[in-house]
Amino acid sequence: MSRLSCSLTCLSPPLCLPTGRCAVFTQQPHDLVVVAGQPVTLPCSIPGYHGIVLWVKDGLALGVNRDLSGYPRYAVVGDHDEGEYHLRIQRVELVDDALFECQAIQAAIRSRPARVTVLVPPDDPAITGAPVVSLRAGEPLNLTCHANNAKPAASIIWIRDREVLSGAVYSKTLLRDGKRESAVSTLHIPASSVESGQIITCRASNKAVPSGKEARVTIDIQHLPLVNLSVEPQPILEGNLVKFHCSAKANPPVTQYRWAKGGNIIREVSGDTYEVVVDHSFFTEPVSCEVTNLLGSTNVSRNVDVYFGPHMAAEPQSLQVDQGSDAVFNCAWTGNPSLTIVWMKRGSGVVLSNENVLTLRAVKQEDAGKYVCRAVVPRVGAGEKEVSLTVNGPPTISSTQTQQALHGEKGQIKCFIRSTPPPDRIAWSWKETVLESGTSGRYTVETVSTEEGVISTLTMSNIVPADFQTIYNCTAWNSFGSDTEIIRLREQGGRQGSTALLVLRSLHLAVIIGVAVGAFVAFIVLMGTLGAFCCTRAQRSKSLPSHGCTCVWTEHRDLNPRLTGPSPTQSNPLRPPR
Repeated sequence: MSRLSCSLTCLSPPLCLPTGRCAVFTQQPHDLVVVAGQPVTLPCSIPGYHGIVLWVKDGLALGVNRDLSGYPRYAVVGDHDEGEYHLRIQRVELVDDALFECQAIQAAIRSRPARVTVLVPPDDPAITGAPVVSLRAGEPLNLTCHANNAKPAASIIWIRDREVLSGAVYSKTLLRDGKRESAVSTLHIPASSVESGQIITCRASNKAVPSGKEARVTIDIQHLPLVNLSVEPQPILEGNLVKFHCSAKANPPVTQYRWAKGGNIIREVSGDTYEVVVDHSFFTEPVSCEVTNLLGSTNVSRNVDVYFGPHMAAEPQSLQVDQGSDAVFNCAWTGNPSLTIVWMKRGSGVVLSNENVLTLRAVKQEDAGKYVCRAVVPRVGAGEKEVSLTVNGPPTISSTQTQQALHGEKGQIKCFIRSTPPPDRIAWSWKETVLESGTSGRYTVETVSTEEGVISTLTMSNIVPADFQTIYNCTAWNSFGSDTEIIRLREQGGRQGSTALLVLRSLHLAVIIGVAVGAFVAFIVLMGTLGAFCCTRAQRSKSLPSHGCTCVWTEHRDLNPRLTGPSPTQSNPLRPPR
């Protein structure tokens, strides 16, 4: 009925007042933009008009004059006598977003249409996962912010450290009421640009809230434990105490520490510190600290710079090679600091090599023997390892070429044989006899093996003189050849001893005879001197009787001189004649 009357009034000519003036609008509604929830007043003044006034919303009459009982938020206000019919809307809602007109029915006039535009602020923005978004280290960050139920659609920006982030993807959706919209913004941040603890803000704004509404999210980067393993002190001498400290940063927090050495779990240690007295194995077997949180585990290993003397890493092996072949020894040591290796032959001061490998080219039998691999760690210690080189070749006999025995006793002559491989055959030969083993007459052959070689002994049960004149041959054979040694037997004691005794006795007798002869000569000289003395006195004394002294030489077998008196028939030749 109202819509119909409106249409009729619109077609009627304007109504003029009794004063002759026509009714006109002195105030008309105009376009308004209002935020939902705020009040608004649409003016309408027709001075002197006292007819029916209608307010029309989108062509639909709201009520007659001041009766808007169907719309509790609507009211017609103003001075009626002054012709004021202002439309007052309390708490504007989205349904108030419409085209309004003020119509004077009897005056057949209407105001210009006024568009009331209602702005609706977005709901509080919401970031998916807020207030804390967790992600694993190394993963990019993807954030989504929703700003719903806004008119017009909210614009969304992202802010970090007061800087607007670019690159977000924006979209909006029109709701069923055809007026409001929901907006979504997705922000992608590469892992390299994300830090734990950062706060990122989503700000949604439109004309209803120019300053915008904000939502914040805190970035929580979860990661495996970040572990640092320290060792103090270093370097350190073997046998001293060191301390391992395992410091870790983890998100989520650390739940477990586990220690190992060389891959073997150390069960008696469970904290972040490990103290131990180190030996050389800590130089090659790392100590590891494994730290665990809810995301997993991180393992860090460290070797200790332990100073230690040489320890054998690859033990050299003794060799047996054919003559003319190469002999290669390999000797490996570990030591810290760096060690020096020296190869030498036992008994020789000549350095053969300073490398782990010793190579002897085209070895000879004289190269056989003991070789020493010696390692020295300066100011720390030394070590050595001895190996043997055995050279396959013909036997070598080394025996004393002249050996001794006693006449009439049991005698032995020995033949020492070095042979690699061992001798296949050993034989003794003399005159027409050849004996390898066992007993033949007075002769017995016995062979004994020792570490140094083989000793073959020829035993004679009763030594006779002919044995000292015999030449004995000791011959040994193996697959590489043979060697022969000639051995003679010399008498020990026996005739040679008797001869020496006779010589000694002869010397003693010669000494005795010499002494006797000397005494005899001295006696003759003495007697001659006495005789001469007596004769001289006789000549000087003529008064002496005729029976004076006479010097006579008497020949005896023992050649002893005699002093005698004068013969009665012989005159004294020393006395002058009467």
